[in-house]
Amino acid sequence: MARTFPTILVVEDDDVFRGVLVRALTARGYDVEGAADAATAIARATDDSPEMAVVDLRLPDASGLDVVRELKRIDPATAIVVLTGYGSIATALEAVRLGATHYLTKPTDADRILAAFERGLLARPRELAIETPSLARVEWEHMQRVLVDCDGNVSEAARVLGMHRRSLQRKLAKRPSNS
Repeated sequence: MARTFPTILVVEDDDVFRGVLVRALTARGYDVEGAADAATAIARATDDSPEMAVVDLRLPDASGLDVVRELKRIDPATAIVVLTGYGSIATALEAVRLGATHYLTKPTDADRILAAFERGLLARPRELAIETPSLARVEWEHMQRVLVDCDGNVSEAARVLGMHRRSLQRKLAKRPSNS
């Protein structure tokens, strides 16, 4: 049975955000399925490989990088846009190196996602602008990630990072530029 609409797999563990994206992309004429975790996404792609996928890098059961890698193994033609919250720009760049078409930071919407697919598909891989983040940016993102992993407890995050609590607070207050 031939499809008339391109298929998109949305891999996002936030139920509300996933639902919003699925509805918005469906309203724009796409055949959309959602998956809350890596295992479900890979199972769905194995059964019926999507033309496009939107993959959150932070999933409950695996890294989004694993999903990108597996989707590309299943079907190298699948175009993938990865989504990342703060603290994951370096990981998003790694996803592009693994074959993702593009990456976007959250919050985002269906129009930005579709534009990212278009930009990524029009560019040849060597033409994709991949900016390496500054060391200050990577350090800040790592501290933010540890803070999230410690449920916002600055003292615990400082202990995990091996630094004084006040030093961590000062560094976190200085948000570096995007590059």
